[in-house]
Amino acid sequence: MPIPGTDSGLLAPTWAGSPAEDEVTDEAFLRAMLETEAALARAQASLGLVPEYAAKAISDAAERAQLNLVALARQGRAAANPVVALVPAFTAMIAADNPDAAEFVHRGSTSQDILDSACMLVADRTLRLVTGDLERTARAFAALARTHRDTLQAGRTLTQHAVPVTFGLKAATWLQLALDALVRVRSVALPAELGGAAGTLAAYGEYAALDGPDRSGLPLGGVELMAPFAAELGLAEPVLSWHTARTPIADLGAVLQFVTGALGKFALDVQTLSRPEIGEVSEPSAPGRGASSAMPQKCNPVLATLVVTAARQVPAHALVLAQSMLAEDERPGGAWHAEWQPLREALRLTGGAAHLAAELAEGLRVHPDRMLANVRLTDGAIVAERLNVALAPALGKATAKRVLTEASLMAAASGKPLADVLTERADLVGVITAEQLTDLLDPARYVGAAGPLIDRVLSRASALGVTA
Repeated sequence: MPIPGTDSGLLAPTWAGSPAEDEVTDEAFLRAMLETEAALARAQASLGLVPEYAAKAISDAAERAQLNLVALARQGRAAANPVVALVPAFTAMIAADNPDAAEFVHRGSTSQDILDSACMLVADRTLRLVTGDLERTARAFAALARTHRDTLQAGRTLTQHAVPVTFGLKAATWLQLALDALVRVRSVALPAELGGAAGTLAAYGEYAALDGPDRSGLPLGGVELMAPFAAELGLAEPVLSWHTARTPIADLGAVLQFVTGALGKFALDVQTLSRPEIGEVSEPSAPGRGASSAMPQKCNPVLATLVVTAARQVPAHALVLAQSMLAEDERPGGAWHAEWQPLREALRLTGGAAHLAAELAEGLRVHPDRMLANVRLTDGAIVAERLNVALAPALGKATAKRVLTEASLMAAASGKPLADVLTERADLVGVITAEQLTDLLDPARYVGAAGPLIDRVLSRASALGVTA
């Protein structure tokens, strides 16, 4: 048999080497499945359904298990899921030391209970990292918004200069998205899974009945296991089995898509603003970062590029997770199985992107002088909207717009400042003075409510516990 390769992220630099990488490896999923088996035994022991010695033996074995991942992966093909191969291998390992305890492994359970719960464990650990990185990113955005509250910048719509804005407002927009992402990550529900073969908990109840129905008045339906099982894993208690009610997975996919989309907007702006012909921001430097294999002069915005890469991929994975809500019967053939790899990819891409975005936000270099120079590129045309408002009472709104459109085109074609073109127009004689034009054409005086809007976002950040 060929020696299997290693998924080391050679073609996935977004997550390769990131903290999230270790949380979503095959080893991490195997560890989570073993932890789930151990948690089930401890929960059953807490209700007297499994001997304490057996629960301890199972838990100890889960911590020290050294199972052959490649063998489990190959054997899992026979049953279309890895748990079917894991359970006998884990049971045999325990039986070698404690045959009696081995009888209580996977007692009453089914593959989907174990793997779904393990997936939620992996997701919980990854989202803790994402949360920390989102908080770092949000704090950096808040600092940028405060520092550059009045830093003038050209607002751009459909790639062209629109009206003046401030860089602080742009940073506040990034902050708003980061806060939206943070709220979603903090609130996503990650429940344990417990249902048995078809969601009725029947086998759990039957095993409980082995000790007799009169035993301490203990309920025997299996429902009593849900709370202690979830608590052992540190996950939310399910209301009932979600074998075919895939809300937790679909919600998780949607949250991961939103996080990468929010961070992707920031990264895309950095890519655009760092173009040499714009030059308003640049990425933090580091040895070798942004290098080209062919062009010595290049310093590519690689942090932003990798974040954008994730933002373009995660929606496709989230789509698979959403489509898997179409799960027939009490256990689907294919829908559940289709979730595993897209979920893993979405988690590690999001984890990698969040970590990169935090580094990019904290180290972003801002160039206010270049921003001001770009504002002045059109010699006043960037505030034509303000002139339109000022001229409307005398000329009428439509006429004022026509006059300014003509003047702007003439200024662009001739290279003259807009003010000079306007003062030469006969239809504006006596309508507006040179002094008024000077005031109206000052871009710093036409940023609207940028400052108060920044304050509103900063106030929200503070309420969410994010302060610069």
